[in-house]
Parts: sequence; structure tokens; C-alpha cells
Amino acid sequence: FLVPLGDLIENRKLTIVTVVLAALALIGAALCRNAASFLVLSLLIGFGTVSVQMLIPLAAHLAHEQSRGRVVGAIMGGLMLGILLSRPLSSVVADYFGWRTVFGSAAVLMMVVIVILAFTMPQRRPAHAASYPALLTSLGTLFRDTPLLRQRAFYQACMFASFSLFWTAVPLELARHYGFSQSKIALFALVGAAGAISAPLGGRLADAGFTRGATRAALAVGALCLLPTLIGPAWGVIGLGLAALMLDFCVQLNMVMGQREIYLLDAASRNRLNSLYMTSIFIGGASGSAMASGLYERGGWTAIVIAASLLPALALLRFLLDERRAR
Repeated sequence: FLVPLGDLIENRKLTIVTVVLAALALIGAALCRNAASFLVLSLLIGFGTVSVQMLIPLAAHLAHEQSRGRVVGAIMGGLMLGILLSRPLSSVVADYFGWRTVFGSAAVLMMVVIVILAFTMPQRRPAHAASYPALLTSLGTLFRDTPLLRQRAFYQACMFASFSLFWTAVPLELARHYGFSQSKIALFALVGAAGAISAPLGGRLADAGFTRGATRAALAVGALCLLPTLIGPAWGVIGLGLAALMLDFCVQLNMVMGQREIYLLDAASRNRLNSLYMTSIFIGGASGSAMASGLYERGGWTAIVIAASLLPALALLRFLLDERRAR
């Protein structure tokens, strides 16, 4: 509901307003005293932090054609590094200083971001002119009329579903079968952060014209990388760590490849294209998280690995069919 506004409203003002909303909601969450209010504030935090999805299309607008993938990849690397580091960091902070400190410190960081944006972010006034309802209606038209967007959204939705499925279930596996404490699980999560280096690499590969080959490799490795963890105790925690690293690497590589391709479609619609792409991805991620606990309780780690491997395999099959159709 907010990201498409980047095609309608001056980008600098829109981004700063959303970050201010995030900061205020975080302060409210840190001071909150009841569950109902906390739920509302959590929703507002989600609305406010979507501002990063406005910055990515803006960066694509400002970058030269030959370096667009590298620029988008650098921003996505920062985004994914933040997401992956936030889990262990928030666990440690909450363990030592309480959960309210997590939200309070995040609010302070958002205030710093507001100042940085105010002094460094250039203005951009979109050429698109329409009402807000017309803007939202155009989302359906864009999705229907843009096959490449639908393809890329499907590939990455499957990959992110696998990613979320793995990262929701692996703490259960580590706690139950390896005796990990909450702090040790937080340290394990740091392994995934190393995969963030694939985002800048993905941007460079896309700029160099290797999008199709890199996409094929990311989907194939994503489908295979978890299977060795079924070997059992001999593979152990090291195997889980390597699988996490490889899966994160593939997910982020494929995400940047997709963004690079959809940003080439229509400069005037980049925010709406990014909104559709990222919404599809997070629907996949939410679906993966939602099925993780049930799968783990019924079939253990084996069920998790099979499901998390089938999802990228499904994306790979669709990719190969799309390639054959294109030829």
C-alpha cells in the first residue's frame, strides 16, 4: 500500500515520513503495556520499515544502466545483512537488557537514519500522475500484463519460502537434538549473515550479462544444499551451518537477479514493480514460516529438508520451462 506511492509522490519526502512513522511506532512498542496496543504498533513498524523498498527503486533510477545491478546488489546486501544480523543481535540484547531495549535502541537508530536521509537523499519527483486508487488498481494490470515479473516473483517466492522454512525450523532442531541454548542459537544465526555477500556479487553478474546462468545455478544449488543434512550426527552442526550459508547465498543471489531484470521493464513503474515483486516474495516467506512447525512436529528434520528442497526445485522446473518457451 505504501511502496507504489514512490511512483506518485516526491521520493525523499515519502521515505522520510515512513521512517519517522517507524521511529514513533518503535518508541510506542518500547513503552507499551498491553498486548492489543503492541499488535497495532507492530503493524505500524511494518508500515514504516517498508521505506527501504522505496530506496531500492530510487537507487535504480539514479544509477547508470551499466552499473544498476551492482548498485541494487549493494543495497540488497545491506538490507539482507541487517535482516540476518537482527535475529541474533535482538536475542542477545533481550537476554541481557530486556526486550524493551531492543525496540528502544531500534528507535534511536531510526532517528539517526532520518538525519542521514534528510542531508544526503536527493529529491525525485515522479512523472506519473494519477489518483491513489488508480495507482493501486494499476498493480493488478501490471502483474497481469508483465510475464517476466510473474516469473521472477514465482522463482523468488519459492526460494524465500524455503529460506523461511529452514530458519523457522532450525532453532528447534538445534535445541532438541544438539542441546543449544538461546544464545548458542543466536550465534548459529550469524552464519547466515555471511550469505549477504552474494547480493553485491549477484548485481555484478547481472551487469555482466550472466543473469540466466546465475539464476539457474542459484535455484539448482538451493534445491540440493540441504539434502546432506539428512546424513545425521556425523554431518552435525557444521553441516547445518554450511547448508544455511549456501541457502542464504542462493536466495539473495536470485533476489538481486530478479530485481535487476524487473527494473529494466518500465522506469515509470519501478516502485509498483518492486512492490509486487517483494509482496510476492514475502507471501512465500510467510507461507514457509507458517508450515515449518507443523512439518517439524509431524516428520521431524527430514520433513523440513524435503519441503525446503522441493520449493527451489519447483522454481527451477518453472525456470527451465520458461527458458524453453522463450527459445
